[in-house]
Amino acid sequence: MREQAELDSVDWHILEELQNDATLPNRTLAEIVGLAPSSCLQRVRRLRELGVITGCHAVVDPATTGLPLEAVVSVNVRPHTRPVVAAFRAFVMAQPETRSIFHVSGQADFLIHIAVADSTHLQAFLMDKIASRTEVRNLTSSVVLERVETRALTPPANLRPTHRRRRAD
Repeated sequence: MREQAELDSVDWHILEELQNDATLPNRTLAEIVGLAPSSCLQRVRRLRELGVITGCHAVVDPATTGLPLEAVVSVNVRPHTRPVVAAFRAFVMAQPETRSIFHVSGQADFLIHIAVADSTHLQAFLMDKIASRTEVRNLTSSVVLERVETRALTPPANLRPTHRRRRAD
């Protein structure tokens, strides 16, 4: 497990703004969070170095690219061993239909979020790519009726820092 980074109220403000718009120019971000541009840039660099910010990406609407049908597929694999889990995860992530995969506890071993062209494409993905694998014991699929965008990660009020970190120069 990764070590938890020490974040102050300004760090969280920066994170909230960048999660909502990662294209913000540093000068604009600095103005929003109340820092000098150089201090803001140092904080963003620190957040990257600590592994808090792990990347930036564009959000693409699958429907506009010809993949309007999304589904979540629950999969159980056996045996549930590290080599089997790693191989299955790598296989699923190599499929163009895969948007994300979660290795979870509970009834399913994996939840796979996919985007496909239509129900025929969904059936082919499930039968030809997933169910045909020897480690797959069962699967169920649920068609996504509505996708609500992920919101910015923010701490609950009782865990939200109210202080600014002192510079460690």
